[in-house]
Amino acid sequence: MKGKNLLVMMTLFFFGAAALSFVVSQDQKKGAPWNVPAEYKAMKNPHAGQADLVPAGKMLWAKHCKSCHGNLGLGDGPKAASLQTHPGNFKEAAFQAQTDGLIYYQSFIGRDEMPNFEKKIPEAEDRWAIVNYIRTLK
Repeated sequence: MKGKNLLVMMTLFFFGAAALSFVVSQDQKKGAPWNVPAEYKAMKNPHAGQADLVPAGKMLWAKHCKSCHGNLGLGDGPKAASLQTHPGNFKEAAFQAQTDGLIYYQSFIGRDEMPNFEKKIPEAEDRWAIVNYIRTLK
């Protein structure tokens, strides 16, 4: 009986590990540092601290960002595994330490696999709503 239980446990472990290998990309690299223009580094969020924008930012996040960055900003969305570069973890202190202007640039100007969202999200208030929502992902 013990031998049969051990065999079942080993089989489950093997298939579980095999399934996880398809979910987590082993070859994803960390993105290179961003080259952000000075105008964005110094950009101030005109809606900083406006909690009333967070719900709108969350809805826009669900529509435009969640598929790669995940529900909680961990970089684990359903499309993340197919990317060559990990989408990042927005809960990390280093990410949250960035200025709103840097986050704005990264989120809407983009680079490489991170697309430009200026046309998909044309309203500045909507963009800042997303930045404000990202700030809640600590």
